[in-house]
Amino acid sequence: MKNFKLGLTLMTAFMLLLSLITLAGCSQEKAVDTTPANRTVVDMAGREVTLPAEIQRIAAVGPVPVINTFIFTVGEKDKIVNGLPGFADNERWKYQKVFAPHLANQPRIQESRTDPNIEELIKLEPDVVFTMDKQMATTVANANLNAVFLSWTEPEDVKQTISLVGKVLNKKDLADEYIKYFDATLAKIGQVVAAIPEAKKPRVLYANMATMTAPHEISDWWIETAGGKSVAKADRAGQQLQFSVEQLLKWDPEIIIVSTPQEVQLVNEDPRFQKITAVVNKKVYPTPMGAHVWAHRTAEQPLSLMWAAKTFHPEIFNNLDLEQEMTRHYQQFYGYTVDKTGIKEILAGGAVLTAKK
Repeated sequence: MKNFKLGLTLMTAFMLLLSLITLAGCSQEKAVDTTPANRTVVDMAGREVTLPAEIQRIAAVGPVPVINTFIFTVGEKDKIVNGLPGFADNERWKYQKVFAPHLANQPRIQESRTDPNIEELIKLEPDVVFTMDKQMATTVANANLNAVFLSWTEPEDVKQTISLVGKVLNKKDLADEYIKYFDATLAKIGQVVAAIPEAKKPRVLYANMATMTAPHEISDWWIETAGGKSVAKADRAGQQLQFSVEQLLKWDPEIIIVSTPQEVQLVNEDPRFQKITAVVNKKVYPTPMGAHVWAHRTAEQPLSLMWAAKTFHPEIFNNLDLEQEMTRHYQQFYGYTVDKTGIKEILAGGAVLTAKK
């Protein structure tokens, strides 16, 4: 009888253990089954976009190099599936391919800054398509692709943009690091600039001297944030300001930043410009050029601010080690170590100048 009771007890314990194991298995299976395959984000046009839980393939359309700088910054450059557009497929944009070498072999789906080939875009099967054009976002969405609209109208929109890109690509931590870095750079530069008397702030013009235009309204912001006075700001009614030689002489900038290295020689040799203070004092500089033109919209904006501050006020910012800051920036965010030659090349305005030398 005792043996029977003992056997019954053991059998009961065995059945209980079996039940617990079965329940645990069911619980684990249930957890796997309820893992969401998709998620929803709200883009900068207020559109709800459904995305896969994980993003493996990324496309950018429109101002591709600008958008790429954000993708680079959150460490997802290797997932870009389309190459550079025709306008950027040259040595001027060398560092796009230096930072993301596989771009050289990716298919080109557009020539200009607009109108990508939607049929070719569909063939790439991207999990997400970034664009800075609302109409293009609609066109892409109508092709049953996941379009995320990014907007950059005000200088600090860079933070909201990088935050959204980080969310879409599951890189929130790195996006947050960048935002802290951006704010810290502004605070550091701003603290010094706040002590500079207005009379000591130079008159500065950022211009494309070949077309006599002051492009990109954001230049007014970084010029003044870095301790200069943007001479084009008062006359600017939009992104691009056309000006005459007479207007240029009236502005008489003390520093001129030009779009390309070749324009430095153009400005210095043009007889119309010989009385301009910047030309007289040999203060005509090319904007640096890394993944993008530093004077334009780019996630490299903190570097452009430091460069401008050091260019406008070399004595005041003599302790700012720009080369060290560049090395840290590209290593931390792009996962790339820029050597001395690369730093020199970027600061000189890009690969074109070095190639000619």
